[in-house]
Amino acid sequence: MVVVYKVDRLSRSLLDFAKLLALFDEQHVGFASTTQHFNTRDAMGRLTLNIVVSFAQFEREMIADRTRDKIWAARKRGKWLGSRPPLGYRGDREAMRLVVDQEEAEQVRRIFQLYVHLESATEVALELNALGWERKRTTTRGGKVVGGGPWDEKEVHKLLRNPVYLGLVDFRGERYEGEHEAIIELVLFDEVQRALDVKPCGRGPRRGRNPAFLLQGLLRCGLCAGPMTTASARGRGGATFRYYLCRHLRTKSKGGGATCRQPRLAAPEIEAAVVTRVRGLCADSGVRAAVAAHVAAAQPAWVAKVQAQRTEVAGALRRCRAEGRKLIRDFGGKAKGQTSALLAERIVELEDEAALLEARLAGSDRELKAAQQAAALVEQRVGAVALFDQAWAEMRPDERQRLVRLLVEEVVIDAIAGRLEIGFHLPQTPSITKDEELAHG
Repeated sequence: MVVVYKVDRLSRSLLDFAKLLALFDEQHVGFASTTQHFNTRDAMGRLTLNIVVSFAQFEREMIADRTRDKIWAARKRGKWLGSRPPLGYRGDREAMRLVVDQEEAEQVRRIFQLYVHLESATEVALELNALGWERKRTTTRGGKVVGGGPWDEKEVHKLLRNPVYLGLVDFRGERYEGEHEAIIELVLFDEVQRALDVKPCGRGPRRGRNPAFLLQGLLRCGLCAGPMTTASARGRGGATFRYYLCRHLRTKSKGGGATCRQPRLAAPEIEAAVVTRVRGLCADSGVRAAVAAHVAAAQPAWVAKVQAQRTEVAGALRRCRAEGRKLIRDFGGKAKGQTSALLAERIVELEDEAALLEARLAGSDRELKAAQQAAALVEQRVGAVALFDQAWAEMRPDERQRLVRLLVEEVVIDAIAGRLEIGFHLPQTPSITKDEELAHG
């Protein structure tokens, strides 16, 4: 026997309730409510039960609507809903607003200025860790300390993209004037956003590979086997210098091992060495035919892989949204005090997670389109690469990068030993080792 105080304590969904009663009947389990009297053995009793559950479902949905409206209205007024305050602010739970923490605010300004100077979130994270700065630590009402720890590329991006530093609040893609003070000037914030928008890791609508770096995603460290990332810096006179650097440079690996000793490498010299070898391959008619055949054969697997990744991201996005809807349905109108603050905090976290997943989904769509068009692209280009120098000069940076990726599988570099290994997709094309002095910064 299952006994409840009221019927809606078992479920406030008519469909779920019907399934539960069917399960009870199948398992010979009785059901009773101590405050509502009805007999489920006859038609009138079952009708009464369904009516009661229907009203319970209606009440639940009305509570969810009111909760969504309340959150939207609070955001529209610029209210802080009690989630974890970002770096630069502390939360005043009495007044329900963010208050500027001057010491942390100086750190935020320094982070924005560092990005303008270094133009690399990875470099900024390395600099912050070298300074001994940690991420925001907060203490919950229950006394639990959350946050802290070293900076990484993702956390730097999250901070640089946060409109709260302009005195704004964000809700479902709309920005409203907040009650809190701004920390960052609009000119500086916009400059950073423009720089992030053109970066491959900028988490923005143009997320993808940076055409300026020919070997992005292909270059690996010959010392620790880790991936090489990109960085750039401005010199005197406004000149821009491009580099490749190991992700483990000056940071400890997750396993706690020693830091990588691979120095920062000048991008133009490495790219020139790779292009020289690619030029030699393109001059060979047999190699050109093999490239076209290889891409045509590999295209279905590539498309299937990208489609699988897209399905995984789409599933994660659905689960994220479903969790948000479930929290609003189950706790919307009943949450009070600390429970209400924790609910609002979790909803904001889910919104941020959903935004990142949507950006990943858009990136998967673009990659899927590129995969589907790969064979056609090679067919158009393979005849032109016979005159490599002329074709190379006419190609856009993104076309050059795509052509190199069709030929080159991996580039491994060990600057300390002066070793550069290039592996090609063609099975009978051996990797080459180029022993030369590699200039680095």
